[in-house]
Amino acid sequence: MADAYIEKGTTYEIDGKVYECLEFLHVKPGKGSAFVRTKLKDVINGGVVERTFNPSKDVLKKAFIERKEVQYLYNDGGLYYFMDMETFEQTPVGADDVGDALKFVKENEVVSMKSYQGKVFAIEPPFTVELLITESEPGVKGNTATGATKPAIVETGAQVMVPLFVEQGEKIKIDTRTGQYLSRA
Repeated sequence: MADAYIEKGTTYEIDGKVYECLEFLHVKPGKGSAFVRTKLKDVINGGVVERTFNPSKDVLKKAFIERKEVQYLYNDGGLYYFMDMETFEQTPVGADDVGDALKFVKENEVVSMKSYQGKVFAIEPPFTVELLITESEPGVKGNTATGATKPAIVETGAQVMVPLFVEQGEKIKIDTRTGQYLSRA
């Protein structure tokens, strides 16, 4: 499907790469033809570029990004295995494509897998997770200073800064996008 215009938030295939439109501006100079100035994000590599297009000549092709809910099974060295919950097909994904996405995700949790033309390029964890604190210094009774935190290790091995009153063995809720403590679970 080809489009003569561009929309914010839509993905396009341009010069063999997949870009998401972050911003666009239609410009009509005093002389010459109109053009569209864009800011595009490479959805696979994460880089941002600025490009201009002539709406009367350039035809942009929309790119279909497949997003699928899968279950994270296990890590075997440099590969992470995910299972499609409808077909039970397992998909191995390289550590480079996973990155830090599974920092707060336990085995058997459901995550979102993004792919383009069959190649997985990103794993997105749920926005919040509940994890058990496996290591934490004990809080000092009466130490209730506002905003004071201490480091804690959760069951996935990640470190989170938690309030002083949170103890080892408690379950906490974490925002996976920022890595911040939200509340006790």
